[in-house]
Amino acid sequence: VTHWHSPKFHAYFPTANSYPAIVADMLSGAIACIGFTWIASPACTELEVVMLDWLGKMLDLPAEFLACSGGKGGGVIQGTASESTLVALLGAKAKKLQQVKKEHPEWDEHTIIGKLVGYSSAQAHSSVERAGLLGGVKLRSVPADEHNRLRGDALEKAIEEDLAAGLIPFYAVVTLGTTNSCAFDRLDECGLVANKHNVWVHVDAAYAGSAFICPEYRHHMKGIELADSFNFNPHKWMLVNFDCSAMWLKDPSWVVNAFNVDPLYLKHDMQGSAPDYRHWQIPLGRRFRALKLWFVLRLYGVENLQAHIRRHCGFAKQFGDLCQKDKRFELAAEVNMGLVCFRLKGSNERNEALLKRINGRGNIHMVPAKIRDVYFLR
Repeated sequence: VTHWHSPKFHAYFPTANSYPAIVADMLSGAIACIGFTWIASPACTELEVVMLDWLGKMLDLPAEFLACSGGKGGGVIQGTASESTLVALLGAKAKKLQQVKKEHPEWDEHTIIGKLVGYSSAQAHSSVERAGLLGGVKLRSVPADEHNRLRGDALEKAIEEDLAAGLIPFYAVVTLGTTNSCAFDRLDECGLVANKHNVWVHVDAAYAGSAFICPEYRHHMKGIELADSFNFNPHKWMLVNFDCSAMWLKDPSWVVNAFNVDPLYLKHDMQGSAPDYRHWQIPLGRRFRALKLWFVLRLYGVENLQAHIRRHCGFAKQFGDLCQKDKRFELAAEVNMGLVCFRLKGSNERNEALLKRINGRGNIHMVPAKIRDVYFLR
């Protein structure tokens, strides 16, 4: 086994584990409900609604994302951030299809889908590109700035070019905490551009989102009120073990309508008064994952979770300082959150050899990344 919870595991991203989450998983396994509708297990649905509100309040999300606001919004637990990106894309696609059909009743669905185009930073996770493939739409990679962030002017330029070419912009993914270097796209700029062009904004904060429970990191979320959907993974950094990916939607009806297939055997008398989460996701069945959030939040509390995040960020800063003090090494990007991107001064080959030696010993495990043809260890 590759031990993801070894103190010497430094690859990919941190993955959460804690005894309350494990106990909750055992209880979920013992209850063994398949909570696709409210009637199939009322507690499974209702606890999830409440937990996503608790979590949203911890992040200080705008009220329109929360079910308790009394508006349309609400949260749902997906399996992974990749699923959330795809679900948001399909919601955006359904919304744009309806809008364009009204404007051009003579166009058929196939014609409209052929013109749709979405956007993400060149630094976005590979799952964004995959969502485009699964959703059957074109996704365009927009160049990032010198700090590896997607900026509003670059997004505006791409959208204007596509409009001039007769295409229909419909979806933009803004990443807060990129995989390569934990860079933060400028949500405040990109959100304004997307809103102006009626483009759905999905925020992917898979890793870094957990840190937003600490007020000092929330400046990275500036412009969140401009987004249509927001996602992060408590299973990465918030002591909730896999799988638990939290997603909020300002208006879930677009997703619900995109996925709504309503056979008689799934209908029930309480339809409409509580969410039927089968309409908010790709699969029909779902586990009782809200138990993990409830157990972890109740046993640790917000302050202990904040301390856990701050401790990790402190380790990263400490390691970054050590790299800068050693004349053999250099930082390949700014130290952000718990990620340090570093390299030996010199060629890419030299750094590839270093990583091979480190991993070859089987003691420490790391993975590399490459930005603008510069290879580094992360």
